[in-house]
Amino acid sequence: MVAYLDYAATAPMHPAAKAALVAAVDQIGNPGSIHTHGQHARRALERARASIAASLGAEPVETILTSGGTESDNTAIQGLWHARNRDAERPRIITTAIEHNAVLDTVAWMRDHHGAEVVIVPVDTTGVIDLDALERELDDRTALVAMLHVNNEIGTVQPVRSVAKLANAAGVPVHIDAVASYGSLPVSLHEWGVTSVAVSAHKVGGPVGIGALALRRGTKLDPLIHGGGQQYGLRSGTQNMAGAVAFGAVAELIADEQWLAEHAARVRERRDRMIEIVRQAVPDATLTGADPDALLNDSGVEVPARVPGNAHFLFPGCQGDSLVYLLDMAGVSVSTGSACHAGIPEASHAVIGCGYQNEQALGALRMTVGEQTSDDELETFAKVLPEAYERARKAGFSYREV
Repeated sequence: MVAYLDYAATAPMHPAAKAALVAAVDQIGNPGSIHTHGQHARRALERARASIAASLGAEPVETILTSGGTESDNTAIQGLWHARNRDAERPRIITTAIEHNAVLDTVAWMRDHHGAEVVIVPVDTTGVIDLDALERELDDRTALVAMLHVNNEIGTVQPVRSVAKLANAAGVPVHIDAVASYGSLPVSLHEWGVTSVAVSAHKVGGPVGIGALALRRGTKLDPLIHGGGQQYGLRSGTQNMAGAVAFGAVAELIADEQWLAEHAARVRERRDRMIEIVRQAVPDATLTGADPDALLNDSGVEVPARVPGNAHFLFPGCQGDSLVYLLDMAGVSVSTGSACHAGIPEASHAVIGCGYQNEQALGALRMTVGEQTSDDELETFAKVLPEAYERARKAGFSYREV
Protein backbone atom coordinates (compact mmCIF):
# COMPACT_ATOMS: atom_id res chain seq x y z
CA MET A 1 0.00 0.00 0.00
CA VAL A 2 1.36 3.42 -0.96
CA ALA A 3 0.39 6.62 0.86
CA TYR A 4 0.15 10.16 -0.48
CA LEU A 5 0.55 12.62 2.41
CA ASP A 6 1.50 15.76 0.48
CA TYR A 7 -1.81 17.47 -0.23
CA ALA A 8 -0.27 20.88 0.49
CA ALA A 9 1.92 20.44 -2.59
CA THR A 10 -0.97 19.44 -4.83
CA ALA A 11 -4.25 17.63 -4.25
CA PRO A 12 -5.71 14.79 -6.34
CA MET A 13 -8.18 16.12 -8.87
CA HIS A 14 -11.72 16.21 -7.53
CA PRO A 15 -14.21 14.09 -9.54
CA ALA A 16 -16.37 17.16 -10.18
CA ALA A 17 -13.39 19.08 -11.57
CA LYS A 18 -12.32 16.14 -13.72
CA ALA A 19 -15.77 15.73 -15.24
CA ALA A 20 -16.07 19.47 -15.89
CA LEU A 21 -12.63 19.61 -17.48
CA VAL A 22 -13.28 16.67 -19.79
CA ALA A 23 -16.51 18.27 -21.00
CA ALA A 24 -14.98 21.74 -21.39
CA VAL A 25 -11.94 20.74 -23.45
CA ASP A 26 -14.28 19.59 -26.22
CA GLN A 27 -15.92 23.01 -26.37
CA ILE A 28 -14.62 25.08 -29.27
CA GLY A 29 -14.27 28.84 -29.18
CA ASN A 30 -12.19 31.69 -27.82
CA PRO A 31 -14.09 33.49 -25.04
CA GLY A 32 -12.98 36.77 -26.60
CA SER A 33 -14.60 36.05 -29.97
CA ILE A 34 -17.99 37.53 -30.87
CA HIS A 35 -19.26 34.59 -32.92
CA THR A 36 -21.56 31.90 -31.49
CA HIS A 37 -18.80 29.46 -30.55
CA GLY A 38 -16.91 32.21 -28.78
CA GLN A 39 -19.96 33.39 -26.87
CA HIS A 40 -20.76 29.85 -25.72
CA ALA A 41 -17.22 29.64 -24.36
CA ARG A 42 -17.64 33.07 -22.79
CA ARG A 43 -20.78 32.04 -20.95
CA ALA A 44 -19.08 28.92 -19.57
CA LEU A 45 -16.12 31.02 -18.47
CA GLU A 46 -18.25 33.62 -16.73
CA ARG A 47 -20.34 31.00 -14.92
CA ALA A 48 -17.09 29.55 -13.60
CA ARG A 49 -15.85 33.01 -12.59
CA ALA A 50 -19.06 33.59 -10.63
CA SER A 51 -18.56 30.31 -8.72
CA ILE A 52 -14.92 31.15 -7.97
CA ALA A 53 -15.87 34.65 -6.86
CA ALA A 54 -18.54 33.31 -4.49
CA SER A 55 -15.97 31.00 -2.89
CA LEU A 56 -13.72 34.03 -2.27
CA GLY A 57 -16.38 36.31 -0.82
CA ALA A 58 -16.00 38.57 -3.85
CA GLU A 59 -18.00 39.68 -6.86
CA PRO A 60 -17.33 38.25 -10.35
CA VAL A 61 -16.10 41.66 -11.53
CA GLU A 62 -13.53 41.53 -8.70
CA THR A 63 -12.18 38.12 -9.72
CA ILE A 64 -9.20 37.93 -12.07
CA LEU A 65 -8.30 34.49 -13.43
CA THR A 66 -4.56 33.77 -13.42
CA SER A 67 -2.20 30.83 -13.93
CA GLY A 68 -2.03 30.15 -10.18
CA GLY A 69 -1.03 31.48 -6.78
CA THR A 70 2.42 32.70 -7.79
CA GLU A 71 1.11 34.87 -10.61
CA SER A 72 -1.67 36.17 -8.37
CA ASP A 73 0.86 37.17 -5.69
CA ASN A 74 3.13 38.83 -8.24
CA THR A 75 0.23 40.69 -9.83
CA ALA A 76 -0.99 42.04 -6.50
CA ILE A 77 2.36 42.93 -4.95
CA GLN A 78 3.97 44.49 -8.02
CA GLY A 79 0.75 46.04 -9.26
CA LEU A 80 -0.22 47.63 -5.95
CA TRP A 81 3.31 48.92 -5.31
CA HIS A 82 3.63 50.64 -8.69
CA ALA A 83 0.11 52.09 -8.53
CA ARG A 84 0.66 53.38 -5.00
CA ASN A 85 3.98 55.00 -5.91
CA ARG A 86 2.62 56.88 -8.90
CA ASP A 87 1.21 59.83 -6.95
CA ALA A 88 3.30 59.66 -3.76
CA GLU A 89 6.48 58.12 -2.39
CA ARG A 90 5.41 54.88 -0.71
CA PRO A 91 8.38 52.51 -1.07
CA ARG A 92 7.74 50.28 1.94
CA ILE A 93 6.35 46.74 1.70
CA ILE A 94 5.53 45.08 5.03
CA THR A 95 5.69 41.30 5.30
CA THR A 96 7.00 38.58 7.65
CA ALA A 97 10.02 36.27 7.56
CA ILE A 98 7.90 33.12 7.20
CA GLU A 99 6.14 33.88 3.92
CA HIS A 100 5.98 31.62 0.88
CA ASN A 101 8.67 32.36 -1.69
CA ALA A 102 6.00 33.62 -4.07
CA VAL A 103 5.73 36.58 -1.68
CA LEU A 104 9.30 36.81 -0.33
CA ASP A 105 11.03 36.54 -3.70
CA THR A 106 8.64 39.02 -5.29
CA VAL A 107 9.24 41.52 -2.50
CA ALA A 108 13.00 40.99 -2.80
CA TRP A 109 12.81 41.54 -6.57
CA MET A 110 10.92 44.79 -6.01
CA ARG A 111 13.64 45.87 -3.57
CA ASP A 112 16.49 45.02 -5.93
CA HIS A 113 14.97 46.38 -9.14
CA HIS A 114 12.57 49.14 -8.09
CA GLY A 115 13.91 50.47 -4.80
CA ALA A 116 11.19 49.03 -2.56
CA GLU A 117 11.96 49.04 1.15
CA VAL A 118 11.22 45.68 2.77
CA VAL A 119 9.99 45.70 6.36
CA ILE A 120 9.95 42.35 8.17
CA VAL A 121 7.50 42.09 11.07
CA PRO A 122 8.33 39.36 13.62
CA VAL A 123 6.15 36.36 14.45
CA ASP A 124 5.90 34.39 17.68
CA THR A 125 7.08 30.80 18.18
CA THR A 126 3.88 29.45 16.60
CA GLY A 127 4.21 31.70 13.57
CA VAL A 128 1.55 34.33 14.41
CA ILE A 129 2.35 37.89 13.40
CA ASP A 130 3.12 40.46 16.12
CA LEU A 131 0.23 42.89 15.68
CA ASP A 132 1.79 45.56 17.90
CA ALA A 133 4.95 45.50 15.79
CA LEU A 134 2.83 45.71 12.64
CA GLU A 135 0.95 48.74 13.94
CA ARG A 136 4.23 50.52 14.71
CA GLU A 137 5.45 49.98 11.15
CA LEU A 138 2.35 51.22 9.32
CA ASP A 139 2.83 54.78 8.04
CA ASP A 140 2.16 57.00 5.04
CA ARG A 141 5.27 55.65 3.25
CA THR A 142 3.87 52.12 3.23
CA ALA A 143 2.69 50.82 -0.14
CA LEU A 144 1.14 47.58 1.09
CA VAL A 145 1.16 44.66 3.52
CA ALA A 146 1.66 41.22 1.91
CA MET A 147 1.32 38.01 3.89
CA LEU A 148 -0.09 34.48 4.06
CA HIS A 149 -3.43 33.55 5.59
CA VAL A 150 -2.00 30.14 6.50
CA ASN A 151 1.69 29.31 6.48
CA ASN A 152 2.28 26.67 3.83
CA GLU A 153 4.82 24.79 5.97
CA ILE A 154 3.72 24.91 9.61
CA GLY A 155 -0.01 25.43 9.04
CA THR A 156 -0.51 28.39 11.39
CA VAL A 157 -3.47 30.70 10.68
CA GLN A 158 -2.87 34.45 10.72
CA PRO A 159 -5.33 37.01 12.17
CA VAL A 160 -6.06 38.57 8.79
CA ARG A 161 -9.08 40.56 10.01
CA SER A 162 -6.94 42.17 12.71
CA VAL A 163 -4.18 42.91 10.21
CA ALA A 164 -6.68 44.51 7.84
CA LYS A 165 -8.21 46.59 10.62
CA LEU A 166 -4.83 48.09 11.51
CA ALA A 167 -3.81 48.59 7.89
CA ASN A 168 -7.13 50.13 6.85
CA ALA A 169 -6.85 52.66 9.68
CA ALA A 170 -3.50 53.69 8.21
CA GLY A 171 -4.81 53.72 4.63
CA VAL A 172 -2.61 50.80 3.58
CA PRO A 173 -3.86 47.98 1.30
CA VAL A 174 -3.42 44.35 2.36
CA HIS A 175 -2.70 41.44 0.04
CA ILE A 176 -3.36 37.95 1.42
CA ASP A 177 -1.99 34.73 -0.05
CA ALA A 178 -4.73 32.23 0.84
CA VAL A 179 -3.38 29.36 -1.26
CA ALA A 180 -2.75 27.15 1.80
CA SER A 181 -6.12 27.82 3.45
CA TYR A 182 -8.52 27.94 0.51
CA GLY A 183 -10.79 24.91 0.47
CA SER A 184 -10.16 24.14 4.14
CA LEU A 185 -11.12 27.39 5.89
CA PRO A 186 -13.49 30.21 4.90
CA VAL A 187 -11.83 32.82 2.66
CA SER A 188 -13.51 36.18 2.10
CA LEU A 189 -12.18 39.33 0.46
CA HIS A 190 -14.92 41.50 1.93
CA GLU A 191 -15.44 39.90 5.34
CA TRP A 192 -11.71 40.08 5.99
CA GLY A 193 -11.60 43.70 4.84
CA VAL A 194 -8.50 43.17 2.70
CA THR A 195 -7.59 44.51 -0.73
CA SER A 196 -6.72 41.30 -2.56
CA VAL A 197 -6.62 37.53 -2.08
CA ALA A 198 -4.65 34.94 -4.08
CA VAL A 199 -5.66 31.28 -4.51
CA SER A 200 -4.72 28.32 -6.71
CA ALA A 201 -6.96 25.57 -8.09
CA HIS A 202 -4.59 22.60 -7.86
CA LYS A 203 -4.41 22.85 -4.07
CA VAL A 204 -8.14 22.08 -3.81
CA GLY A 205 -8.60 19.41 -6.46
CA GLY A 206 -8.72 21.60 -9.53
CA PRO A 207 -6.26 21.47 -12.43
CA VAL A 208 -2.73 22.88 -12.40
CA GLY A 209 -2.33 26.16 -14.28
CA ILE A 210 -5.39 28.08 -13.11
CA GLY A 211 -5.79 30.37 -10.10
CA ALA A 212 -7.46 33.59 -9.13
CA LEU A 213 -6.83 37.00 -7.65
CA ALA A 214 -9.78 38.58 -5.88
CA LEU A 215 -9.24 42.34 -6.07
CA ARG A 216 -11.50 44.80 -4.31
CA ARG A 217 -13.52 46.90 -6.74
CA GLY A 218 -12.00 50.33 -7.38
CA THR A 219 -8.46 49.33 -6.39
CA LYS A 220 -5.75 50.88 -8.56
CA LEU A 221 -3.43 48.17 -9.88
CA ASP A 222 -0.75 48.26 -12.57
CA PRO A 223 -1.07 45.09 -14.70
CA LEU A 224 1.75 42.58 -14.75
CA ILE A 225 0.80 41.18 -18.17
CA HIS A 226 0.01 43.44 -21.14
CA GLY A 227 -1.65 42.62 -24.44
CA GLY A 228 -5.24 42.32 -25.57
CA GLY A 229 -6.77 43.98 -22.52
CA GLN A 230 -8.73 40.98 -21.28
CA GLN A 231 -10.09 40.98 -17.72
CA TYR A 232 -10.54 44.76 -17.54
CA GLY A 233 -6.98 45.30 -18.73
CA LEU A 234 -5.60 43.78 -15.52
CA ARG A 235 -4.50 40.41 -16.97
CA SER A 236 -4.22 40.27 -20.74
CA GLY A 237 -4.17 36.99 -22.64
CA THR A 238 -6.69 34.43 -23.90
CA GLN A 239 -8.42 33.05 -20.85
CA ASN A 240 -8.20 29.38 -19.88
CA MET A 241 -11.87 28.52 -20.22
CA ALA A 242 -11.52 24.77 -19.64
CA GLY A 243 -9.31 25.26 -16.59
CA ALA A 244 -11.68 27.87 -15.20
CA VAL A 245 -14.69 25.59 -15.66
CA ALA A 246 -12.92 22.77 -13.78
CA PHE A 247 -11.84 25.21 -11.07
CA GLY A 248 -15.40 26.53 -10.86
CA ALA A 249 -16.78 23.04 -10.24
CA VAL A 250 -14.70 22.73 -7.07
CA ALA A 251 -15.24 26.37 -6.09
CA GLU A 252 -19.00 25.79 -6.15
CA LEU A 253 -18.54 23.23 -3.36
CA ILE A 254 -16.17 25.46 -1.39
CA ALA A 255 -18.67 28.33 -1.50
CA ASP A 256 -21.18 26.14 0.40
CA GLU A 257 -20.49 26.88 4.09
CA GLN A 258 -21.96 23.60 5.32
CA TRP A 259 -19.95 21.56 2.81
CA LEU A 260 -16.77 23.39 3.76
CA ALA A 261 -17.31 22.88 7.50
CA GLU A 262 -18.04 19.16 7.10
CA HIS A 263 -15.09 18.73 4.75
CA ALA A 264 -12.76 20.48 7.21
CA ALA A 265 -13.99 18.26 10.06
CA ARG A 266 -13.26 15.09 8.10
CA VAL A 267 -9.80 16.33 7.13
CA ARG A 268 -9.06 17.39 10.72
CA GLU A 269 -9.87 13.88 11.94
CA ARG A 270 -7.30 12.42 9.55
CA ARG A 271 -4.77 15.09 10.54
CA ASP A 272 -5.18 14.30 14.23
CA ARG A 273 -4.62 10.61 13.55
CA MET A 274 -1.42 11.49 11.68
CA ILE A 275 -0.16 13.57 14.62
CA GLU A 276 -0.90 10.65 16.95
CA ILE A 277 1.11 8.31 14.69
CA VAL A 278 4.16 10.58 14.79
CA ARG A 279 4.01 11.07 18.55
CA GLN A 280 3.79 7.34 19.14
CA ALA A 281 6.63 6.53 16.75
CA VAL A 282 8.96 9.43 17.70
CA PRO A 283 8.01 10.87 21.11
CA ASP A 284 10.82 13.44 20.89
CA ALA A 285 9.53 14.95 17.65
CA THR A 286 8.32 18.55 18.02
CA LEU A 287 5.04 19.69 16.49
CA THR A 288 5.59 23.21 15.15
CA GLY A 289 2.98 25.88 14.58
CA ALA A 290 -0.25 26.44 16.44
CA ASP A 291 -1.92 23.93 18.75
CA PRO A 292 -4.26 21.79 16.58
CA ASP A 293 -7.08 22.23 19.10
CA ALA A 294 -6.64 25.98 19.67
CA LEU A 295 -8.78 28.84 18.41
CA LEU A 296 -7.48 32.21 17.28
CA ASN A 297 -9.35 35.38 18.22
CA ASP A 298 -9.21 37.42 15.04
CA SER A 299 -10.74 40.81 15.76
CA GLY A 300 -13.58 39.22 17.72
CA VAL A 301 -14.08 36.23 15.40
CA GLU A 302 -12.87 32.85 16.66
CA VAL A 303 -11.22 30.78 13.92
CA PRO A 304 -9.09 27.60 14.00
CA ALA A 305 -5.50 28.42 14.90
CA ARG A 306 -4.22 25.76 12.51
CA VAL A 307 -5.36 24.65 9.07
CA PRO A 308 -7.14 21.26 9.29
CA GLY A 309 -4.88 19.11 7.11
CA ASN A 310 -1.40 20.09 8.28
CA ALA A 311 1.05 18.32 10.61
CA HIS A 312 4.59 19.71 10.65
CA PHE A 313 7.20 18.12 12.91
CA LEU A 314 10.88 18.60 13.71
CA PHE A 315 12.57 15.21 14.02
CA PRO A 316 15.64 15.42 16.26
CA GLY A 317 19.04 14.22 15.15
CA CYS A 318 18.23 13.68 11.48
CA GLN A 319 17.80 15.44 8.18
CA GLY A 320 14.31 15.98 6.83
CA ASP A 321 15.45 15.25 3.29
CA SER A 322 16.71 11.85 4.40
CA LEU A 323 13.35 11.09 5.95
CA VAL A 324 11.56 12.13 2.76
CA TYR A 325 13.77 9.80 0.72
CA LEU A 326 13.45 6.85 3.11
CA LEU A 327 9.68 7.22 3.45
CA ASP A 328 9.38 7.50 -0.31
CA MET A 329 11.30 4.25 -0.70
CA ALA A 330 8.73 2.71 1.65
CA GLY A 331 5.83 4.05 -0.43
CA VAL A 332 4.94 7.20 1.55
CA SER A 333 5.05 10.67 -0.05
CA VAL A 334 5.70 13.59 2.31
CA SER A 335 7.64 16.86 2.10
CA THR A 336 10.19 18.93 3.99
CA GLY A 337 8.52 22.13 2.87
CA SER A 338 11.94 23.74 2.43
CA ALA A 339 14.35 24.18 -0.42
CA CYS A 340 17.37 22.13 -1.46
CA HIS A 341 20.01 23.68 -3.70
CA ALA A 342 22.91 21.84 -5.31
CA GLY A 343 22.23 18.81 -3.15
CA ILE A 344 22.80 20.74 0.08
CA PRO A 345 19.70 21.00 2.28
CA GLU A 346 18.74 24.39 3.66
CA ALA A 347 17.04 24.94 6.97
CA SER A 348 13.48 26.16 6.44
CA HIS A 349 13.21 29.94 6.63
CA ALA A 350 9.71 29.56 8.07
CA VAL A 351 10.92 27.38 10.95
CA ILE A 352 13.91 29.67 11.57
CA GLY A 353 11.52 32.63 11.58
CA CYS A 354 9.64 31.03 14.47
CA GLY A 355 12.82 31.02 16.55
CA TYR A 356 14.16 27.50 16.06
CA GLN A 357 17.85 26.83 15.54
CA ASN A 358 19.25 25.74 12.16
CA GLU A 359 20.03 22.25 13.41
CA GLN A 360 16.47 21.81 14.67
CA ALA A 361 14.96 23.23 11.49
CA LEU A 362 16.92 20.80 9.36
CA GLY A 363 14.81 17.93 10.72
CA ALA A 364 11.54 19.40 9.45
CA LEU A 365 8.93 17.19 7.85
CA ARG A 366 5.53 18.31 6.57
CA MET A 367 2.70 15.81 6.28
CA THR A 368 -0.60 16.98 4.83
CA VAL A 369 -3.82 15.09 4.24
CA GLY A 370 -7.15 15.55 2.50
CA GLU A 371 -10.59 14.00 2.52
CA GLN A 372 -9.42 11.30 0.13
CA THR A 373 -6.69 10.15 2.52
CA SER A 374 -7.60 6.60 3.54
CA ASP A 375 -7.17 4.69 6.79
CA ASP A 376 -4.93 2.28 4.91
CA GLU A 377 -2.63 5.12 3.89
CA LEU A 378 -2.32 6.28 7.48
CA GLU A 379 -1.66 2.74 8.66
CA THR A 380 1.07 2.41 6.04
CA PHE A 381 2.64 5.60 7.38
CA ALA A 382 2.45 4.28 10.95
CA LYS A 383 4.10 1.05 9.89
CA VAL A 384 7.08 2.51 8.04
CA LEU A 385 7.85 5.68 10.04
CA PRO A 386 9.78 4.12 12.97
CA GLU A 387 12.32 2.36 10.77
CA ALA A 388 12.65 5.31 8.40
CA TYR A 389 13.36 7.64 11.31
CA GLU A 390 15.98 5.34 12.84
CA ARG A 391 17.77 5.03 9.51
CA ALA A 392 17.65 8.79 8.95
CA ARG A 393 18.98 9.46 12.46
CA LYS A 394 21.91 7.10 11.92
CA ALA A 395 22.73 8.91 8.66
CA GLY A 396 23.22 12.21 10.55
CA PHE A 397 22.96 15.57 8.84
CA SER A 398 24.63 18.60 7.35
CA TYR A 399 23.07 21.95 6.54
CA ARG A 400 23.46 25.37 4.99
CA GLU A 401 22.27 28.34 7.02
CA VAL A 402 19.52 30.47 5.53
